[in-house]
Amino acid sequence: MDYRIDELSARSGVRIDTIRFYQGKGLLPPPRRDGRIAIYSEEHLDRLRRIRRLLADGLSLQLIRRVLDAQDSGGEDREPLISALVAERVGSRTYSRAELAAEAGVPEALITAAQGAGLIQPVRLDEEERFSELDCSLLRAGLSLLGSGLPLQDLIDLAVRHARATQELCEGAIDLFDRHVRKPHGEALDAEQVTLRFRELLPLSTRLVALFFQRTLVSRALARLEGAGEDSSLRAAVAATESAQLEVSWK
Repeated sequence: MDYRIDELSARSGVRIDTIRFYQGKGLLPPPRRDGRIAIYSEEHLDRLRRIRRLLADGLSLQLIRRVLDAQDSGGEDREPLISALVAERVGSRTYSRAELAAEAGVPEALITAAQGAGLIQPVRLDEEERFSELDCSLLRAGLSLLGSGLPLQDLIDLAVRHARATQELCEGAIDLFDRHVRKPHGEALDAEQVTLRFRELLPLSTRLVALFFQRTLVSRALARLEGAGEDSSLRAAVAATESAQLEVSWK
């Protein structure tokens, strides 16, 4: 069946200007022409619906184009792995900025500051910014740290430095996973198998990183107390450290 752009918009639920935007980004192939009238097909409608589903899952337009191009060229079916990645990235629900502020118990100004620093990253669903459950958890943790007396700007500066180092580390971890898990002998495993391995390794990796961070933080703090000759504080810190157990949960 053929559609003019207004008919395609009505059938897909995507605004006309958004359809044209997708065409400009290469997400939607150009229509055929009947004189000056653009004619769209069922393939265009199907692609728009796929784009909407992937947007609702929290994927960026850049990643959506890669997914669609891979599917169109007969590439590997990445849908199970994508679904697993999205579940960890977004969670089961998303929030508007106002909803996030209410749910996390923080002012919207703090959300703006965290977003500007790249510490939380919204996704765009139907032209609206939406935040994830992970963003909500990060804000709650940050609010707790602020409640201990840490200055906001100093905490954000430290978090930005940590985020940059973590991003570089994660790129290396993804390369490692890609070479030795997803394509162990140069050929990609079945997507379902890769998804299972991903779900197994993610909590283990998270706990490993968290435990190493805790051990390093405690060791450096104890060394500083010892170097300063603060024996009473050192004894108290050692006692607290020996009784503490790090809990790392992952849904």
